[in-house]
Amino acid sequence: MVATRRADTTFASPSVSGSRPVMLATFNVPFEPEAATVAVDAAAETGQPLLVVNIAETPILPVSMRLGYEYLETPELTSALRSPAELAASLGLDVEILRVASPRPVDALLQLVAERSPGLLVVGPAHGALGRRRYARTARRIRERATCLLWLSA
Repeated sequence: MVATRRADTTFASPSVSGSRPVMLATFNVPFEPEAATVAVDAAAETGQPLLVVNIAETPILPVSMRLGYEYLETPELTSALRSPAELAASLGLDVEILRVASPRPVDALLQLVAERSPGLLVVGPAHGALGRRRYARTARRIRERATCLLWLSA
């Protein structure tokens, strides 16, 4: 038996209302270049928005509890976050940069994933910036609990 394909068959593209953005995340360090490339390429190929997320760990201290969590970002980190966002915007994609401060950064990322429901989560902190053991622990926790397709920098 030979399968044939009709020439008049049309394929529906995903609707905008059902869009699932691509999320590029790091933990208060610059992105690994390959991770940024994967995220921007995936968003461009699917025509989905790109969410660039930086999650900073903030300790729970009496002062931070009274004033709110303090989030400070270096100019170098700001530039690193903007680079993939500007590239995606130049390709005509919707881009959003999110900065999150939390005493539990992995939990905060997973909560954000649950709220935004990305189709792909790219976790790409620069190699060595978090330390090998910390990154391995972080990657394992995300792998166990993420509810979407996941790409982790090696």
